[in-house]
Amino acid sequence: MGYKTMADCVADLKRRNMLRQIDCEIDPNLDIGVLQRRVCENRGPALLFTNVKGCKFPMLGNLFATLERTRFIFRDALKHIELLSDLKIDPTLIFRQPARLRHLPQALIHLFPHRVKDGPAVARQTLIEHLPQLKSWPDDGGAFITLPQVYSEDPAKSGWRSSNLGMYRVQLSGGDYDFGREVGLHYQLHRGIGLHHARARELGVPLKVNIIVGGPPSLALAAVMPLPDGMPELSFAGLLGGHSLSLVQPEGCMAFPAEADFCICGTVVDEKLMPEGPFGDHLGYYSLQHDFPVVRVEKVYHRPGAIWPFTTVGRPPQEDTVFGQFIHELTGSLIPSVLPGVTGVHAVDAAGVHPLLLAQGSERYLPFEERQRPRELLTQANAILGQGQLSLAKYLMIVAKEDNPDLDLGDISAFFTHLLERVDWRCDLHFQTRTTIDTLDYSGSGLNQGSKVVIAAVGRKRRDLLSSWPATWNLGAGFSEPRLALPGVMVIQGPGCRDKTRAVARVEIETLLKNLALNRQVEGLPLMVVADDSEFAARTLSNFLWVTFTRSDPALDIYGVRAKVVDKHWGCSGALVIDARYKEHHAPHLVEDVESLKRVEKLAAKGGPLQGLI
Repeated sequence: MGYKTMADCVADLKRRNMLRQIDCEIDPNLDIGVLQRRVCENRGPALLFTNVKGCKFPMLGNLFATLERTRFIFRDALKHIELLSDLKIDPTLIFRQPARLRHLPQALIHLFPHRVKDGPAVARQTLIEHLPQLKSWPDDGGAFITLPQVYSEDPAKSGWRSSNLGMYRVQLSGGDYDFGREVGLHYQLHRGIGLHHARARELGVPLKVNIIVGGPPSLALAAVMPLPDGMPELSFAGLLGGHSLSLVQPEGCMAFPAEADFCICGTVVDEKLMPEGPFGDHLGYYSLQHDFPVVRVEKVYHRPGAIWPFTTVGRPPQEDTVFGQFIHELTGSLIPSVLPGVTGVHAVDAAGVHPLLLAQGSERYLPFEERQRPRELLTQANAILGQGQLSLAKYLMIVAKEDNPDLDLGDISAFFTHLLERVDWRCDLHFQTRTTIDTLDYSGSGLNQGSKVVIAAVGRKRRDLLSSWPATWNLGAGFSEPRLALPGVMVIQGPGCRDKTRAVARVEIETLLKNLALNRQVEGLPLMVVADDSEFAARTLSNFLWVTFTRSDPALDIYGVRAKVVDKHWGCSGALVIDARYKEHHAPHLVEDVESLKRVEKLAAKGGPLQGLI
């Protein structure tokens, strides 16, 4: 059986030396975030802070920071989830492997929450100002809940069967909020709560929400799972946790898990939007201040001995990276049943997840000799971009499985090599302009506004990739230091454009293109990236992916040597050039507070209370 409470999980991890208790006072204003990120980077233990400055509640960090620990936490339910996935893919298992089904009825019972009259979660009440005030980055707009599980129900048909549980960040303080009575609710595009909010407006009724913190560990994972339509996250949390969730409903509130550690009950204030943020986010930049809904706080419940789980996010990899890896383990095998013809999808965490998506499909209806242009792959690419959060992909690169059945989507270098050996820039680029992108991505033309490109390459190898810069090539004034990032991929250092307009930055790239066009054509360098610091961008694969795909928008920043439009299709006969310089409209990147870092390092130094932790 899985853990029914967060306290059970903490106690078990502590017994097994997978958690370290920190009893010295630590400030939730920056210091806790710095420490958690350092321990996460070193694949260290879960952290229980028992002496949080200015707060009586203990905080729990790094819980899911390693894949091994996450698998351990959910070890009891994994076989049931694997069985359900296998049955979805191949229902004939019922007849071929009946012995595997013996535990299935009990697992299915866990899908159904049940009501109880009372529970620990409603035993006590507190105030917003008494909750942990976690501020992770120096320029954050205030304190945030970073592992919230925001629960809402369809106003037209209430109840858990029509509910949504999502992880939408919540701002507790700062800005113009009436502290203690209002909190900010930031939800992004394509989120389930958005449908409920729209329905409430349509019906002219208030939208009630519960902001849950803690409870069974399965609740946090369920809140970020890309579940199929019709499956409530509460059901999946029961399946993953190995027990049916018990729900309690105090007067005037919606029901919530009786074993939750905290629950803020409130109502979205009708037609009221207020500035939320800034907030250091998972792309490695600040998401800036924008208007988002406000929740009027009505009650704040907590259980005795409540624990406040948290995380901090920033440039990947961070703890949320492991969430993604574990989710892929649970759901990756289901991709072909959801997206026919697609054999695999990999959201590249180092590039911020949504900016870069690698995929493999099948040109199954064509013999090899005819497979020199992507056909069915384009249909599959459109299906991917129409699927839930996959629709937020900015760069989607897709290849045919038939061309290399053993290609591993997780081997990013091998994927780029395979694609660049085959791609034809004259016809293999397919743009969607003036569309939506991730709310947190500021590379486009405005909030939620940007473009997408599908790069689909099939067929035989058409070129050998170079691993050096041709000595005779001239870049021209302002461009220098070409560095190899991957075979066939060069990063060029360009003039800084942080204080320049887009028009000026474009002229600079067009000058580079003219110089490249004068050089002798070399097929072996099909991709070039212009960056502010080519040595940094090419130093590691992670740096290359982060710089290239978080600092560029396809329609704004993709150029080509000898580019032209044929029948409204843009392509180029020379190298593709991506301008990934840090531009005037980009959000500030995250930099840690120096003094906070010194304080944490002093605590972890020899003889300090945190010796050996980082």
